Amino acid sequence: MTRALCPSCVRGRFAAGLLLTCAIALALLAVASLMAGARPLSLATVGQALTAFDPLDNEHLLLRHLRLPRTLLALAAGGALGIAGALMQTLTRNPLADPGLLGVNAGAAAAIAAAMAFGLAPGPAGQLMAGFCGAAAAGALVYAVGGLHRGHDPLRLVLAGAALSAILLAVTQIITINSEDRVFDQFRHWVVGSLQGRSGHVLAAVLPAMALGAAGAVALARALDALALGQDLGQALGARPRLVWIGTAMAIVLLAGAATAAAGPLAFIGLAAPHVARHACGPAHRRVVPCAALVGACLLLAADTLGRLVARPDEISAGIMAALLGGPLFVALARRAGLG
Repeated sequence: MTRALCPSCVRGRFAAGLLLTCAIALALLAVASLMAGARPLSLATVGQALTAFDPLDNEHLLLRHLRLPRTLLALAAGGALGIAGALMQTLTRNPLADPGLLGVNAGAAAAIAAAMAFGLAPGPAGQLMAGFCGAAAAGALVYAVGGLHRGHDPLRLVLAGAALSAILLAVTQIITINSEDRVFDQFRHWVVGSLQGRSGHVLAAVLPAMALGAAGAVALARALDALALGQDLGQALGARPRLVWIGTAMAIVLLAGAATAAAGPLAFIGLAAPHVARHACGPAHRRVVPCAALVGACLLLAADTLGRLVARPDEISAGIMAALLGGPLFVALARRAGLG
């Protein structure tokens, strides 16, 4: 007599299948990203540039110094935003939350605008450091104002994040409006969310923070699952709510802050990826975290690649493409949640 598979076994097999599908899609998108652009490269050229690099070949130089770092940064930033979104939705108990609710986007924007205006960020490296510091400071301030150290109140945390974001947005607008045209042009290029021109140095600078945040998310997975059953039951299972929420908030700031500082504000990646992951893998964070990372990487890489294809030889920024693709999804999610 054949035994019926239990729901968790079916869910586990489906999750494994989704992870494999996302991994294959990610590999195909990565190849497409290396080939696409104002100067298209053939698959053979891509293979030669990766395996037998010729420093005298302009196409090899283009791939090694521009497209390869851009592709790797899209993978890292998309994965970081996917994980940060999953953690943010758990932290706030809000299925429509994204990492920006902690004020990291607004903090990075205000810090970069100020650094550009006052000459404190000469070059991309300075802007990257300013953006990350601003994101971290905003996240810490939201944590302090929201009183996360006194207990876990999702509404208080969201209100603190929204209030701080509004204040920082006003500060950013004041700085950019009263600055030179050069500052406004530089900030405008960053604020739309773009991977254009990002070098390997940018990836190397943000990768440690992303790796630390991802490791924290994996380490907190079991505790988050326990607290999802309720704070009292979670404590009975051995979880320490205050430390878990603080660790989760720190992981979000590391992941979203690094991604935002490197690529600018990228909408909908952190919102959509966790929903796809939870729909396929269930609520267990040990599955949601890696799945959300893969889905987020796929979404950002697809948005960046499409942006280079639809307007060639020009390009549409990844942030704009992500918003165009994610807008209808957000409306569908809001209606499904009964918010529309």
